[in-house]
Amino acid sequence: MSDARRYHQLSSPFAMKRGGSLAGARVAYETWGELNTARSNAILILTGLSPSAHAASNADDPSRGWWEDMIGPGKAFDTDRFHVICINSLGSDKGSTCPASIDPATGEPYRLTFPELALEDVANAAHEAVTGMGITQLACLVGCSMGGMSALAYMLLHPGSARTHISVDTAPQAQPFAIAIRSLQREAIRLDPHWNNGQYSDASYPEHGMSIARKLGVITYRSAMEWNGRFARIRLDADQREENDPFGFEFQVESYLEGHARRFNRTFDPNSYLYLSRASDWFDISEYGDGDVLKGLARIHLQSALVIGVSTDILFPLEQQETIATGLEQAGAHVNFVALDSPQGHDAFLVDIENYSRAIGGFLGELDV
Repeated sequence: MSDARRYHQLSSPFAMKRGGSLAGARVAYETWGELNTARSNAILILTGLSPSAHAASNADDPSRGWWEDMIGPGKAFDTDRFHVICINSLGSDKGSTCPASIDPATGEPYRLTFPELALEDVANAAHEAVTGMGITQLACLVGCSMGGMSALAYMLLHPGSARTHISVDTAPQAQPFAIAIRSLQREAIRLDPHWNNGQYSDASYPEHGMSIARKLGVITYRSAMEWNGRFARIRLDADQREENDPFGFEFQVESYLEGHARRFNRTFDPNSYLYLSRASDWFDISEYGDGDVLKGLARIHLQSALVIGVSTDILFPLEQQETIATGLEQAGAHVNFVALDSPQGHDAFLVDIENYSRAIGGFLGELDV
């Protein structure tokens, strides 16, 4: 746990969209830069499925954050001008209340008794935290990947809560391909005998299921173009292969995926992964527009927005970013749509810092605070 992490205690009971509630729940967050006297320079970042609130290093925690090169003095999120907040999603095990948390009613971890989680719950929890800081309107609300869907819910459920918005590689609803991949990830976890219907322990942990889920994710986060460029058909050296395993790893790309899975394993609670994954599938902005995505987006009113997508993103295709841009523009916002050709696919916003910095820094540079 980082020393920089802070917590906001949510209202109790905290009502959930799909029924049920949480008692004594909280969300974790971190901040960078100073809030001005008018409280008008706050930027909120909502994350993808697995990141923590530690988006960048700071005095209390000097370790690199997941968006380290984007946040700081003179960077795209210029902390000399803005007060930047990153909130860990409700349901995530990175400090916020989640299925691994203790249920105060039983004294035991929630596990699968945790209420059904929707991204609207993630949005409402984040909004409570922001208003708890005395901020009535954000200068900008930023959402990356799953966090982009949570950000759309945030603006729908709390009109006027943000002046501007930056949408990064996200979607107004999950498409069948994304649902199919996440379904397979969840199945891999649940079929691991150590998952034990959610009743696993450190000694008996669904390591294999989590590894497969992570590998599936990594495959979709990057593009075929990058896989070809980085690995081609390069084979492992003989001493890197398992001699007595006829179906063991033979290619470098297989070893790369295994390394990713090992680094991820035991860093994220499996039940939390299941809940957040399913919440992503459930989100559909057309629910707020009589079954029409554009009508749902039309209920979001902003001064301006930046929508960024990547042509090589197979998980959140570019046409979904175009739909968001069209909907927000039809609702009256001045929208800047940026389509990047980064070869990194969905992960481009974590890797192609130069192009994302140029787009985001340029957009925020024009904001008055």
